[in-house]
Amino acid sequence: MKKILVVADPLEAFKISKDTTFAMMRELQRRGHTLAACEPEHLQWQSGQPVTAQVRHVRFTGDAEAWFEVTHEAREPVHSFDAVLMRKDPPFDSEFFYATHLLEQAEREGARVFNSPKALRDHPEKLALMEFAQFAPATLVTRRPEAIRAFHAEHKDIILKPLDGMGGMGIFRVGPDGMNLGSIIETLNQGGATSVMVQRYLPEIVLGDKRLLLIGGKVAPFVLARIPQGSEVRGNLAAGGKGVAQPLSDVDRAVAEAIAPTLAARGLLLVGLDMIGDKVTEINVTSPTCFQEIQQQTGFDVPAMFVDALEAALA
Repeated sequence: MKKILVVADPLEAFKISKDTTFAMMRELQRRGHTLAACEPEHLQWQSGQPVTAQVRHVRFTGDAEAWFEVTHEAREPVHSFDAVLMRKDPPFDSEFFYATHLLEQAEREGARVFNSPKALRDHPEKLALMEFAQFAPATLVTRRPEAIRAFHAEHKDIILKPLDGMGGMGIFRVGPDGMNLGSIIETLNQGGATSVMVQRYLPEIVLGDKRLLLIGGKVAPFVLARIPQGSEVRGNLAAGGKGVAQPLSDVDRAVAEAIAPTLAARGLLLVGLDMIGDKVTEINVTSPTCFQEIQQQTGFDVPAMFVDALEAALA
């Protein structure tokens, strides 16, 4: 039996019918592990002392409404837990960045943190795919408006997105006519102050933006295809996309298995690999989701696969 600390958004805000962190914690409790939770703001580091957190020890009740109860609260050293799950949702802002530094100090004191704080910093979710360019669509990251215009002139049909967006926020498509390209550049680029990611548009998006789950260096056997609805270009569930679970294709598996070992070796126990067609479009590491959607539609126990990997890492 292990003591597990989960660093996440407030438990009261969880939508337990679909929340992945909830599914992880429920499976951990089912196996007899004890659970505590805190938010990044509850981390504290005082000179000469270990990193601590004001934590709530919790137990799941099985009730749909009052689904957890707090057994006790205390300030405790982070390294006193057997594992720490860093599950704070994006955006990856300055406070998230500082939290990774506190958790990295806790690692030096003996904590085991998943995903690794250093790996979280080293793999920004939009930029991380550039390391694996052979699997990605034509992509440009720049602060230069003229470079964006040149990329559009070459590829004709493009997607523009901010580097710090989530849930499909701030994603634009510009077709061959270049309609509104100038206005979109002004909005995203802010006069050269903000970097923009530009990618060749992938028409396979009509079949879904697929979320593949890499867990402990292995790929789950099902994906969640998030299919755009109506005239929407975005498949993100937060933008109204429809999630349809599908078996992993041979192409999906080949790409995932080429990438997964590298990321796992860097301390990324869980990765959400996003693919459109046969191209990787994002590598999500901060708080990958879709466990429950896949399990509910296919019966495959994704939380069990995750906890198996966590237990193996702690063995």
